[in-house]
Amino acid sequence: MSTTENPDPELLRRLLRAKDRMDAASHEAWPVSRLAGVSHVSEAHFARSFKQAFGVPPHRYLLTRRIERATALLRDTDMAITDIAFQTGWESLGTFGRTFRDITGESPGAVRERARAAAQELGRVPGCVVSAAQRPGLTIAVSEKRRRAAADINGSSEKEIP
Repeated sequence: MSTTENPDPELLRRLLRAKDRMDAASHEAWPVSRLAGVSHVSEAHFARSFKQAFGVPPHRYLLTRRIERATALLRDTDMAITDIAFQTGWESLGTFGRTFRDITGESPGAVRERARAAAQELGRVPGCVVSAAQRPGLTIAVSEKRRRAAADINGSSEKEIP
């Protein structure tokens, strides 16, 4: 990839192919040599280009994906933490726990307990209220947004109602 702001589209396509493979099988081992093979570029070029394109080195990206998956499993299942560690691609429970804490700031057990406590709290709230609270920030109606946009385009001096 050149040092210009417009990277080679063909190289980006190849990098995305490798990134997609990591996303689909984050539990597998993805050494740079394997990723470079998927992208059909040299290892050094792949590592440098991946970091430039996505802002993180390939290994850090893979760790992040594994931690995201583990967090979802901790929150949504009753699987043992050891099983989650091995299912998400870790070869050692100690490495999983240390890396998880380094990235999230909490142990896997603490994340699970916090998620369970939050679920119990939400269980006391009516479902319609929970749904409304979890919706995207819709503070005004779409029709109101369109009226305001039309007023901006037409240069209307009409005062907006808060």
